[in-house]
Amino acid sequence: MWKAFYDHVKSADFFEKVLEMLAANRIDLGLRRIRVLSEKTGHKASLLSRIRRQTELSARFEFSMMPADGGRILPHTDAPNKLITLVVSMMRPDEWDMAWGGGTSVCLPTDRTLVFNHLNKSMAFEDVDTVKTFPFEPNQCVLFVKTYNSWHHVAPMTGPGDAPLRKTLTINIESCV
Repeated sequence: MWKAFYDHVKSADFFEKVLEMLAANRIDLGLRRIRVLSEKTGHKASLLSRIRRQTELSARFEFSMMPADGGRILPHTDAPNKLITLVVSMMRPDEWDMAWGGGTSVCLPTDRTLVFNHLNKSMAFEDVDTVKTFPFEPNQCVLFVKTYNSWHHVAPMTGPGDAPLRKTLTINIESCV
């Protein structure tokens, strides 16, 4: 089952479906000609793709586990080569108490002159205003697009020390440059 999931996420069909879903929601990344790379082909755009004006994309997986007692991710905007991030919660329905937090929050710097952050510098929690929080719920996916101002974070969680870990699978769709 995991091998089939892995193969699907690495397939051109997955990339096309994600881009179609975004376009259907009026988010057009302008990626008309894409070439999906496997990890065996490397992460540098090929000369042929540059000549053809193709965008080479790859998918990368990240598994994350954070303690419910104080786990956090500082406000940031993601690496410049990331285009799309999908954060999938990996918890059973009865395993997480939403009162502990753990949601993915969209935020903006309180000093709006610091909004531009293409290079992914992080910021302290007290230096951002939270715009919206997507609660950490079992079996959900939060998707966002990397931009120069796609600030987001996971605020410090407040669960007990013996609580289960906040577990996620993150799928990053990245451009190869």
